Amino acid sequence: MAWFRKKTPPPLAQTTVQDSVFGTASTYGRAVRHGTQWRWAVAGAVVGLLIALVLFAPASWLARGLASATNDHLLIVDTRGSVWNGSGVLVLTGGAGARDASALPGRLHWKMSPKFQGWGLGLQLAAQQDCCINGDLLIGIKPGFGRLELSVDNRADWLARLPAGLLSGLGTPWNTLQLGGSLRLSARELRLESVQGRWRQFGDLQLDLLNLSSRISTVAPLGSYRFSVTADPGNAGVSSLRLSTLEGALQLSGTGTLNSGGKSRFVGEAGAAPGREEALNNLLNIIGRRQGARSVLTIG
Repeated sequence: MAWFRKKTPPPLAQTTVQDSVFGTASTYGRAVRHGTQWRWAVAGAVVGLLIALVLFAPASWLARGLASATNDHLLIVDTRGSVWNGSGVLVLTGGAGARDASALPGRLHWKMSPKFQGWGLGLQLAAQQDCCINGDLLIGIKPGFGRLELSVDNRADWLARLPAGLLSGLGTPWNTLQLGGSLRLSARELRLESVQGRWRQFGDLQLDLLNLSSRISTVAPLGSYRFSVTADPGNAGVSSLRLSTLEGALQLSGTGTLNSGGKSRFVGEAGAAPGREEALNNLLNIIGRRQGARSVLTIG
């Protein structure tokens, strides 16, 4: 009865289907691998481009950042090099569109490098200028999400000594006064913190105006003065402004505030020391609005 047994056909159809399925899967796998490799290649190129932009960012980027932060009152022109290692000429101006400007002699040189600060990685900028900066001016930079912190990391008694004539770049009345003498800048635990564009100060900034003279006064020197910007611990985001006389024939005083939005208000007055009223009369007329023997200056 062997001839009556049912013959089982060979599994040709099954083999064909399996080969088709496996072939399709293999092709799909190659396509997936190819797509993945392409995406990684594109991602690598983008990352490489970003790294190149960071490493070789031109010095002009730093100049634009400084101009924006100071409302165009402090500029770096004729920039050379990169953000990380560059130089330029520091210029003080009256702001955007102002005609008055004054430049420091020589060039400002800087180097920027990574620095571990507290819980994270930040940057430190070291600036040098032979004419004016005491060694290296060290500025710590700590970026964050929606915030930026700047700190003066120097521990020296003073940071910079500048010619008083630099103030003529601010325009009226400084361009008329044409001051002689020197400016000495110092700071104590100074730190500035920006959160969503609003600044807050910690510590103190002090500017001493030493042995001042003016082309419109025969009295020389006029005197020495101190202008300080101090964080107000009882009023977050507000700094106190104070002007006082250290010594001299011209007596200056004043107080004011600077808020987190950059708006300031200052009221000061000028007068003559006893016996020097006549010699300083013309100067007092120019400094501010006369009120009897005094001259009043209001800003903001």
